[in-house]
Amino acid sequence: MNVKDFFKKVCSRIVLLNLLAMAVVVVLLCFGVSYGLDVYTHHGEGIVVPELQGMRYDKAYVMLEDKGLGIVVSDSGYNKALPANCILAQTPGGGQKVKQGHTIYVTVNSPSSPTFAIPDIVDNSSLREAEAKLTAMGFRLQPTQYVTGEKDWVYGIICRGRRVSNGDRIPIDHPLTLMVGSGRYDDTADIDYLDADSGGYTPAGVDVDDFEEVTGPEVSDKNVVGE
Repeated sequence: MNVKDFFKKVCSRIVLLNLLAMAVVVVLLCFGVSYGLDVYTHHGEGIVVPELQGMRYDKAYVMLEDKGLGIVVSDSGYNKALPANCILAQTPGGGQKVKQGHTIYVTVNSPSSPTFAIPDIVDNSSLREAEAKLTAMGFRLQPTQYVTGEKDWVYGIICRGRRVSNGDRIPIDHPLTLMVGSGRYDDTADIDYLDADSGGYTPAGVDVDDFEEVTGPEVSDKNVVGE
């Protein structure tokens, strides 16, 4: 077979019709896939997420179910100004568009304030360190109470009139008072002084005038050697 016959067979009507048919099939297949994906994913369609903050969870559940959306509690918080089990936050937020069947994640209000363990700060940290740790955890601090001891050293914590220790779990809404050293010490303790006139050590509370002077034996001229 020469080159002329080869191109004649390749460019024959049957071959060209087959190639054209294959091209049409490919185009139709691409169009069908694109259209099918749009239908399957509801492209261009969306459901507006309602504003749920401040709403009770059971009411929000019914509302989202009617719209074809789901709801899941992802976290809890505490706000004493709001009723228990009301929604504090949501993701995605209200007003955004989502597809049908999408899940809305919410944070609900706890019926009681959460408790946290007191960190290791009593007799182990300064005033500044203790304030930084407690405020970072969310505790509210009352005016500092100063006690006898090393300046700015934490000696204790008071919560509602009761002393608490490291590791005790305290509700986050209970205010705390730090017991901190003032830098002064008790000056009523007995102190031993050195009496300058007596030339020696005198215990505290002892009067040197109570002692009788004691002298050695008198030395006569007869006791002197060589006399």
